[in-house]
Amino acid sequence: MAEQESLEFGKADFVLMDTVSMPEFMANLRLRFEKGRIYTFIGEVVVSVNPYKLLNIYGRDTIEQYKGRELYERPPHLFAIADAAYKAMKRRSKDTCIVISGESGAGKTEASKYIMQYIAAITNPSQRAEVERVKNMLLKSNCVLEAFGNAKTNRNDNSSRFGKYMDINFDFKGDPIGGHINNYLLEKSRVIVQQPGERSFHSFYQLLQGGSEQTLRSLHLQKSLSSYNYIHVGAQLKSSINDAAEFKVVADAMKVIGFKPEEIQTVYKILAAILHLGNLKFVVDGDTPLIENGKVVSVIAELLSTKTDMVEKALLYRTVATGRDIIDKQHTEQEASYGRDAFAKAIYERLFCWIVTRINDIIEVKNYDTTIHGKNTVIGVLDIYGFEIFDNNSFEQFCINYCNEKLQQLFIQLVLKQEQEEYQREGIPWKHVGLL
Repeated sequence: MAEQESLEFGKADFVLMDTVSMPEFMANLRLRFEKGRIYTFIGEVVVSVNPYKLLNIYGRDTIEQYKGRELYERPPHLFAIADAAYKAMKRRSKDTCIVISGESGAGKTEASKYIMQYIAAITNPSQRAEVERVKNMLLKSNCVLEAFGNAKTNRNDNSSRFGKYMDINFDFKGDPIGGHINNYLLEKSRVIVQQPGERSFHSFYQLLQGGSEQTLRSLHLQKSLSSYNYIHVGAQLKSSINDAAEFKVVADAMKVIGFKPEEIQTVYKILAAILHLGNLKFVVDGDTPLIENGKVVSVIAELLSTKTDMVEKALLYRTVATGRDIIDKQHTEQEASYGRDAFAKAIYERLFCWIVTRINDIIEVKNYDTTIHGKNTVIGVLDIYGFEIFDNNSFEQFCINYCNEKLQQLFIQLVLKQEQEEYQREGIPWKHVGLL
């Protein structure tokens, strides 16, 4: 750290630049990055460049260097922002928020995890077992959400395919006492199809590669990834992810968080049912579509704890209301295939939302009496989708990018408004910038 302080390359804060132009901005960013300085301030904002490798700048020694320091006392770092947010929350007893935005692959998910780890590390050492339990739950929830909500893309081996906003609640002493997670826009189309060179959600590969022989047998699964149509695109891909090892990590985390063994088993059954759904084929007998591989229907019914004829009806018919009458109309072959895919997407989305709700039930603030303990405050961490452009952009991609644009607009409005108010207070002449 001492070496880092004495060897700052370029301008550690873009505010200090003599001339601000895009070429000079990028040249400063490049110089710092080439010298191993991946963080640069712009006032109270930190710009981060993803090095795509592990750097030894997040250990306990680094945490101690930033703990309790003012924002500009140390070189630019994520920890400086996290500490500033924590201090502001504690000193003023006001809620604060850290917004993490950028393109897909920029390192937003890793940044949110380092911020969480920092806050957990600097909060008061306490003998209270409940505080330690809450810290552990908040950290463990990350890997579970990543397993079911993240996937390998062409830009990033661990890309968030959902938006996440996490509230961390603190008591009047600044100790974490709970939290709450809101999830947005799960990319459920990834369940049934992926862009060339990409994978579906990690959870499917983890189950197939990490599940025991007994577990896979009970789910009527085999380890061969190429056996399942929904993940066939990503089945041949190699990545830095060790699915078998991650399966164990996620299973252990779910146990620590408080998922019951039967709940974990049910999660595996739903994942297996979705994989089997992808292998269903429809054939036409005259004008009547039929399911070609009926045995798979029985397996799906068993995994979903329902009857075979109900699964068949759900796949081959749709219910139509015409006035007072409700009729079952038979699908065409194309409609049956579309209905099967919609069924799989809906099941996975419900599973994901249930997992988030289950985590919230466990980590939410409990038995906190404000009349005794004082007001509890919140630090919010927003980790939203990255902006992406593909050869074929889906409606989901439009929603993701629109959300990013609105978030960026809000960010600019807040920053400009804050700066202009400061100029006004200080009596500094400036050209007013209109805010939309």
